[in-house]
Amino acid sequence: MRGPVVDVAFPAGGLPPLNSVLSVEWDRPEPLLLEVHGHLDTSSVRAIALQATAGLSRGTAARPIAPAIMVPVGENVLGRLLDVTGSVRDDGPALPDDTPRRPIHGHPPALVAETAMTALFESGIKVIDLLAPMAHGGKAAMFGGAGVGKTVLVMELIHAMVEKYQGISVFAGVGERSREGHEMLNDMRASGVLARTALIYGQMNEPPGARWRVPMTALTVAEYFRDRKHQNVLLLMDNIFRFVQAGSEISGLLGRLPSRVGYQPTLASEVAALQERIASVAGASVSSIQAVYVPADDFTDPAVTAISSHMDSSIVLSRALAAEGFYPAVDPLASTSLLLDPLVVGEEHYALAERCRETLARFKDLQDIISLLGVEELGSADRLVVRRARRLQRFLTQPFAVTESFTGTPGRSVTRADTLAGCKAILDGETDDWAESSLYMIGTMEEARQKEATKGGGGISP
Repeated sequence: MRGPVVDVAFPAGGLPPLNSVLSVEWDRPEPLLLEVHGHLDTSSVRAIALQATAGLSRGTAARPIAPAIMVPVGENVLGRLLDVTGSVRDDGPALPDDTPRRPIHGHPPALVAETAMTALFESGIKVIDLLAPMAHGGKAAMFGGAGVGKTVLVMELIHAMVEKYQGISVFAGVGERSREGHEMLNDMRASGVLARTALIYGQMNEPPGARWRVPMTALTVAEYFRDRKHQNVLLLMDNIFRFVQAGSEISGLLGRLPSRVGYQPTLASEVAALQERIASVAGASVSSIQAVYVPADDFTDPAVTAISSHMDSSIVLSRALAAEGFYPAVDPLASTSLLLDPLVVGEEHYALAERCRETLARFKDLQDIISLLGVEELGSADRLVVRRARRLQRFLTQPFAVTESFTGTPGRSVTRADTLAGCKAILDGETDDWAESSLYMIGTMEEARQKEATKGGGGISP
């Protein structure tokens, strides 16, 4: 035994296959489960523990119990909080004995069976709906370093989907803090949406084996509703980088040589095996929203690039924007979406999004000149670009419902039509003479008009 790595000896010729589960018969009320990851020789296997191994001694008996981790699925898991092995962790009653179970290891749907989804999901968040639209049945990721608002953004999207999206939700808490798990469980109970949601957690204090397999447990629950019940599923993962991190820990514990930046040599195939299972088939879709931690704000990190290659929408959070007080701190130039296409969103939306990007990109190019010489040294055309870009930046901020208890400002949800109308008004010059603060932390342009008319903007904008 070396931490979560346990070697188990068997009679010659009787080795259990890879991914099979062993149950350790020790002196604890709950069994210790091991997952086989390698055959050392003809009589021993190397396994990874899914629970803490403190107190385990050499010579303890272990026996194979299943060809793979079997987790409960179906209606009985809705409204419950489970761990990686499917055990109930919400202090509620045990699941009924007739609850169906499925192995967590599966295959993605055949390519010919997958369906492409182009129906837009309206999130109510202006900057996302404008520049990085999401699709029903698509995969979207929130990329950002520590403390820039990934979890808050995911929580706001959950809140938006509760109101607009009728389906099953599955939340995977991968390597997150225990506090966040308690808060989410209590929030969902209070809002009345827990009855249509399954929560699957492998938290930060658990062994890497648990954190590594939690996304697969959540996927298995989602696949059951998609394939057997033909229901649309919303799959939320926070934080999928911890899945890669746990895989890297396991790879090192198993003695594999590291690859780039110390990651496991199987990084790309592990990420692909997970992401390719998140797919839509005829009659039902799995929509996925994933938070991705970016270590040291390095977007060239191998884990980040491996995950981003599978996404339809990539929403990049900027520390510089967060420092200036622009929330959500979504970088409008770095965020992309395959759906931002005139054939999907329409010519008007596409043209307006391009105008917004051009204006903000020109403003970014002028930042150095402004810092050195001031706005007054710019030409009249560039001064106009700066004026409109600053107002556009402030219009793309908005208060969130999930932060209302901290800020005291009620959350705003803005339709795509109102977002487009507001951006068009700014780019056409309607707000050139307004105070910038009139456009900061508001919902629709109508709210900005009222703010401008009653207070002349009032206050100082960041």
